[in-house]
Amino acid sequence: MKVMIIMGSQTDDSVMQECSKWLNWFGIENTMVVASAHRNPDKVRELMVTARENGFGAIVAAAGMAAALPGVCAAYTSLPVLGVPLEGGLPGGIDALYSIVQMPAGLPVGTLAVGKAGARNAAVMCARMFALSNDTMAKKLEEFKANEYRI
Repeated sequence: MKVMIIMGSQTDDSVMQECSKWLNWFGIENTMVVASAHRNPDKVRELMVTARENGFGAIVAAAGMAAALPGVCAAYTSLPVLGVPLEGGLPGGIDALYSIVQMPAGLPVGTLAVGKAGARNAAVMCARMFALSNDTMAKKLEEFKANEYRI
């Protein structure tokens, strides 16, 4: 399985590289894409409606401020969407956190911590989801735990 990392702005790249780095450690192929829910909604829609047929098994969506991107992604795909709130508006990224976590019933986004910790945990969560049906991934997670969660 592959993971698509989608972020609202190129300025989010330095944080989301952490997600990619950790996915790579787990041996999970990943692709990083910049597409804003506000500036490029048609691009976001196209990426989401074709994600499954392009081999993706999960979406990690990162955005700050209004942080609509994870919710918009979830609206267009049935794949798991993990939301990473980023700083950019209110101190500590609290605006993005609230935006991502407050999804209506039936349209879930798995919401992680703000910033790099959330980006890293998104990778671990993807590994855990994939490990449900992949023994090699399950072993890699045990190795990760034995390393005391360090990569």
